[in-house]
Amino acid sequence: MIGLRLQVEIKESLEELEKAVKYATKASSKERLQMLYWLKSGQVTNRQAMAKRLGRNEATITRWLRKYKDEGRSGLLCVKHAPGKESIVSGENLERLKQRLEEPQGFHSYNQIQQWLENELGLRIAYKTVYQLVRYSLGAKLKVPRPKSRKQHPESQSHFQKNSL
Repeated sequence: MIGLRLQVEIKESLEELEKAVKYATKASSKERLQMLYWLKSGQVTNRQAMAKRLGRNEATITRWLRKYKDEGRSGLLCVKHAPGKESIVSGENLERLKQRLEEPQGFHSYNQIQQWLENELGLRIAYKTVYQLVRYSLGAKLKVPRPKSRKQHPESQSHFQKNSL
C-alpha cells in the first residue's frame, strides 16, 4: 500500500532550502530541511517513502509537517530540551566557593571542600558532586604541593636548582 500523497505548501525556494541544508550545523535541523527540500523538488511524494528515506517513523514525518504548517521553518527547526536539574550550589554560595578556591592556601582535598560547604554554607553534598562541580564546572584544581622526600638534603636541593638553570 502506498501512503497518502503529501500536500504541503513549502514557502521557501529550492535554492533557499538547498543552501539551508548545506549550512545546517545540527543533524536534527539538517534532516528536517532535507525533508522540505525533497518535498519541494518532488523527489518524494508520500509519507511512507519520506519515512523510509529519512529512516524515521511516519508519525515523526507527520508531526514535523504539522509543525511546519503551524509555525513555519523556524518552528520546525526549534528543538526543545528539558531544562535539567538546578545546581545545588548556585548564586552567592557559588561565588563564595569560587573566592575560597582562588585563595593561595586553597583546599588540599575534595573532602576538605565538602566539609567547608557543610560548615560554612550548610550544604551537605556528595563527594562525587563536589568533585564534578569543582573540577569540571568551575575548572579549579586543588592547591596541593608536589611531594618531597624526607631524606632530601636542603643543600643538595639548592645545588640542583643552581646547576639546572
